[in-house]
Amino acid sequence: MQTGLLEHVNVTVAKPQDTADLLCQLFDWHIRWNGPSALGGTTFHVGTETQYVALYCPAALGSGRPRDVAVPGHLNHIAVVVDDLDAAEERVRKAGLEPGNHGDYEPGRRFYFFDDNGIEFEVVSYT
Repeated sequence: MQTGLLEHVNVTVAKPQDTADLLCQLFDWHIRWNGPSALGGTTFHVGTETQYVALYCPAALGSGRPRDVAVPGHLNHIAVVVDDLDAAEERVRKAGLEPGNHGDYEPGRRFYFFDDNGIEFEVVSYT
């Protein structure tokens, strides 16, 4: 059996173009595809040639419960590996976002930040 590889994760955002632009700016990613979603609304695929984040915006945004990581099925965070953690943190700050919850424990150094959609990102370096 071949080992499975994570291809993408799909999250709902309010402004997919803005979120795609932010992720490109922070992580040197590119928009792989964008267009109408099969479910209605719009989707952007942003990442690398082999992995990406799908940013989905339905035709009408709902008003569900706030983020709750204690509830099964809710997103905790999206982690991105970088070579230079300090440079990545500087990019996050320049984008007007607040890095926090810094950690230096095995197997690497890391920090976290929230985007405008309330999605938490972990940025980690293993070097």
